Amino acid sequence: MTHLAAPPTVQASMPSGLVALFAASSGVSVANVYYAQPLLDLMAADFGIPVGAAGAIVTATQVGSALALLLLVPLGDRMPRRRLMLMQLGVLCVALLCAASARSAAFLVGAMLVVGMLGTAMTQGLIAYAATAAAAGERGRVVGATQGGVVTGLLLARVLAGGIADLAGWRAMYLVSAAAMLGIGVLLWWRLPPQPAPVRPLPYGLLIRSMLALLRDERVLQIRGGIAFLMFAAFGIFWSALVLPLSAPPYGMSHTAIGAFGLAGVVGVLAASRAGRLADRGLGQRTSGAALALLVLAWVPLGLALTPSLALGMPARVALLALGIVALDLAVQALQVLNQSMIFAVRPEAHSRVVGCYMMFYAAGSGLGAVAGTAMYAVGGWAGVCLLGAGVGLAALAFWRMTRHWTA
Repeated sequence: MTHLAAPPTVQASMPSGLVALFAASSGVSVANVYYAQPLLDLMAADFGIPVGAAGAIVTATQVGSALALLLLVPLGDRMPRRRLMLMQLGVLCVALLCAASARSAAFLVGAMLVVGMLGTAMTQGLIAYAATAAAAGERGRVVGATQGGVVTGLLLARVLAGGIADLAGWRAMYLVSAAAMLGIGVLLWWRLPPQPAPVRPLPYGLLIRSMLALLRDERVLQIRGGIAFLMFAAFGIFWSALVLPLSAPPYGMSHTAIGAFGLAGVVGVLAASRAGRLADRGLGQRTSGAALALLVLAWVPLGLALTPSLALGMPARVALLALGIVALDLAVQALQVLNQSMIFAVRPEAHSRVVGCYMMFYAAGSGLGAVAGTAMYAVGGWAGVCLLGAGVGLAALAFWRMTRHWTA
């Protein structure tokens, strides 16, 4: 007698409200890492920090991001993610309140280090949570929506920080963020589906060593990580230094206006979505070369926009600056999509750790770029910043040309 097999269990589709919660929570979490960029001049003035050293505040958050990727993100393989998310969120709220109440530069930098750690850990943990909770047939849609929330939070962070700082000072931004994270925590506690702890979790030390082994052994990860390091260094150079000339004479823009330039990057993010489809067609390397060339060329309008000797009106300067921002963001976001499409082909059984390793290159590049950008502005002005950014872009292009045949 033939016995019919039981039909396979079909996992229910994730409700749209939960998808939106993952996206919004990721955006609000990652924004904490970027609020400081348009506020550097206010923070520097408040604590008497020299302009050339103000980038250390942003660097602290990026160092925290790197530490989170190495030390905190792997914890998702050892304990239930829901409990881990809520614990990390609570510590993040405390760190944000500490930043808002800081009375010394050292205390502020320490608080920003913790903000960077927990903001990054929350963001990457939510992406992993969404991917695990989604059914196999909808995983791309769910993760894509969550990643979209990350990019939106990154871009809008500068706009929101500038507006709130103009209304109530830079400290108010971190008070508002603490309240927002508390609200997100209530929603996550209410809506996050439970996930069991791994049946046989790897020891914590072994998890960390396995990430170091991936960095040592996987050539694709090394190469695309190197490109990520350089491209995000160029990105950090621009965004950390931009507030310095625009807030000073002769421009004297408000922090709201400066932060609004981040909205121009939305165009680049939308256009970069085509990069993934090009990679699927086997054009990833060719598209990488085009994006890296654009990363260099973007500095031409960015440099011209704020060159005092050019007889340009304010509308023309704003248009050039917006054009350069669109080009810069398009290049960076396209490269991010291409990099991830290539590294996801590496070690499918260790995707979360591969992504954690890759994002460490991103954090290191962003942090060093922030310091280099403000330091260069102090000695070379905006022209020096643009030359530095273009030079880093050229280095990334040269690195890609040298290594493009080393990976499949």
